[in-house]
Order: sequence, then structure tokens, then C-alpha cells
Amino acid sequence: MPLFDSTPSGLRALLPLIRKLHAEIRGSILRAYSQTEMETLASIAAEEEEGDTIYAVDRISEEVVLSFFREIAAETPLVLIAEGLPAGKVVLPEGFAEEAARYRVIVDPIDGTRCLMYQKRSAWVLTGVAPNLGPQTGLRDIELAVQTEIPLLKQHLCDSVWALRGGGTEGERLNLMDGTTTPLRLQPSRSHSISHGYAMLTRFFPGARQALAEMDEEIVFAALGPVQPGKAHCFEDQYTSTGGQLYELMAGHDRFNADLRPLLEKTLQAKGLHLGICCHPYDICTELIARELGVTVTDERGEPLDAPLAVEPDICWAGYANEHIRRQIEPLLQQSLKKRNLWPESGRTAE
Repeated sequence: MPLFDSTPSGLRALLPLIRKLHAEIRGSILRAYSQTEMETLASIAAEEEEGDTIYAVDRISEEVVLSFFREIAAETPLVLIAEGLPAGKVVLPEGFAEEAARYRVIVDPIDGTRCLMYQKRSAWVLTGVAPNLGPQTGLRDIELAVQTEIPLLKQHLCDSVWALRGGGTEGERLNLMDGTTTPLRLQPSRSHSISHGYAMLTRFFPGARQALAEMDEEIVFAALGPVQPGKAHCFEDQYTSTGGQLYELMAGHDRFNADLRPLLEKTLQAKGLHLGICCHPYDICTELIARELGVTVTDERGEPLDAPLAVEPDICWAGYANEHIRRQIEPLLQQSLKKRNLWPESGRTAE
């Protein structure tokens, strides 16, 4: 096993191994669904104190991930960050000093578990690799990102996309019927408006849906004016996978998406309600790929997205297919937040 350094050439040498890991996870999940009853894989295996609920299907990939990174770490020590690990991370090799590790690697083996467990929509394997800059190493430090589609059993084509910082985005489409691959060229929407396209605020779960829907309506009407009889302003698609949402922006299917759920915590507490699940860094650890392709990804204030590579933080993010869409929507989004006293107290707005 070679020693991988944090230079572009070292990360590029690591890329095919991570892609191989993703393919192994995809294969193991597809085999499980073809051989096991859906209800069994959908059963709850554990409730994490921090992070998401762990389902039986999630357990399938955990040992694959640990085994893979133990082998890498034998020559290149690293900090692995993922759900299901003690304290959300493990230093490999075991017993190695965390501060001396070369990389911090954040992984979500199945982003979109619920989509997949009920065979509704593809899930994604997500991995981000950053040089180890200590506990505050963040999303902004990720230098290599890979995301791979786990398709439905009835689906024979699946995609994989990856990026090295500053090197653009590459991709590949696999035909599961014959094993052939073709280059994948994704293109975000070039439209100057959300009109007649897909644009939405994320509102997957009960609790904050009403407030988010009101904001969504407000933003769309401010951008496009009143709905005309017999016409549709724009459309929405609540894809319950952050990696999937990023892919939809990259592929030109969506023009705008924002996940603002963490901002509603105090609003819900005032009603005696809990916020529930939100996006975490492992869910959006591949946003580098979207940015390398030209998608604009920001936090709720319009700043570059960042958060420590850990399982605990709740993440707000906004994605715009291009800068024209951003100029149309971002001021309206921020205005809607300020109107409801949801504007974060720190940071600065985008220019």
C-alpha cells in the first residue's frame, strides 16, 4: 500500500481506491436488497445520541468502510469520521496520535437510506478527504470528494462523480447489465430564472413544514409574481438525500435548493416541539464536486459553506445552479429570514 500524501498527485492516487470502496458498498447493498426482505433492512438497528437513526441496511456497509480504511491507514494514518463510530470518529491505525494523522476522512456510506430501503429512489455513497488540520478541519478544507449512486433494483444505470480541488469534476456512468462504463458529463442549468424549473426549500419531515412552506411561497411569488390561471410557476422535488439534492443541481435537473431547518429550532421550541433530524457534515461532504462544476453552494448568509468535520453539527446550506439564479433568489431568501427573525447573529452577507 503506497504512502498517500496530501498533494494533488497523492490524492489522485487515493481516488481509484475510494471509488473501488464505493463500488464495493454499492454491490453489497444491492445484493442485500435482492436477497433480503425490505422490512428486515428497514428495521431500526440503533439510535445514535448524535446523528441519524441507524437502520439495519446501514450496518451492511460499516465493516466494509472500517476494513478499507484500516488498510489505507497501515501506511497513511488518518482520522475516520462517520456515524456508528465511538464519538463519531476513530483514529487509524488504532493507538496512533490523532494530531499526527495525515488526513481527516468523512464518510456517509448510505445517504438517502429511507429512499433506498423502500425502493423509491437512489441513495448515494459520499466521501470527503481533507488534510488533517486538527479538530477544526472543516468542509472548506476538503480536497477530494467522491459520490457514487446506489440505484434501485429495477434500475440498470448508475452514476459516480468526483473532484479534486481546482481540477474540475469528472464522472462515469455504469451499466449494471453488462458492466460497461461511459464518461459522464454533467451540466448545471444555465437558465437565468427559476421559472418553469425545479426550485424549493427542503422540508422533509413534520414539525417545521408549515414555516418552511410559507417561506418557499413567499420567495417564489417575490421572484415570479402571481400565478397565472392554468399555468405553473415552478416545481419542487423533496429528494430525501442531500447528496441526491446536490446531484440534481449538478445534472441540471434543479435550479435552486436550500436546507434551512436548523434556523427553526427556537421557533419550534417556543411551540414545545423538537427540531428533529437535520443535515450534517457527512451528508454534504461532497459539495466540492458541485462547486467544481459551477454550482454555487453557500451557507444561510451567502458565505462559503463550512463546518467542522464531525457528526454533530447541524448544517444550513443553499445551492444555486448558477450566479443568475443566485442573484434572483438569494436576496429574497435572506429577506424572508430577516422578516421572521431567523437571520443568524454572526457572519456577513454576500456581496
